[in-house]
Amino acid sequence: MLTVTNPARGSELGHRIRAADTYWTRLRGLLGRKGLDAGEGLLISPSRGVHMFGMRFAIDVLLLDEDRRVRKMFPGLAPGQNTGMHRGIRYALELPVGVIEASRTQEGDELTWTRS
Repeated sequence: MLTVTNPARGSELGHRIRAADTYWTRLRGLLGRKGLDAGEGLLISPSRGVHMFGMRFAIDVLLLDEDRRVRKMFPGLAPGQNTGMHRGIRYALELPVGVIEASRTQEGDELTWTRS
């Protein structure tokens, strides 16, 4: 598990973030889940974007570059939608709806994560 923070805003985005860094964990993603509880999330690596096909609930998605800087934000991405694929993206962070706003995260912010 990881804890993801935004030092520039003094906020935590989650403290029970799972890493999806193998073929199978990336393929499965959040499929089959009914939702994310507060503090939960999924950090997908490598990823240039995500799709919501087969999902049952909306999520907030942040796309980060290799320096962990937020490059694209997709608050409330709904089932059936997608972020598209983006050049220069290394990580996709999937979070419960409302985390982007509550954490005051903005494009250009650099996120940090540690094992929890």
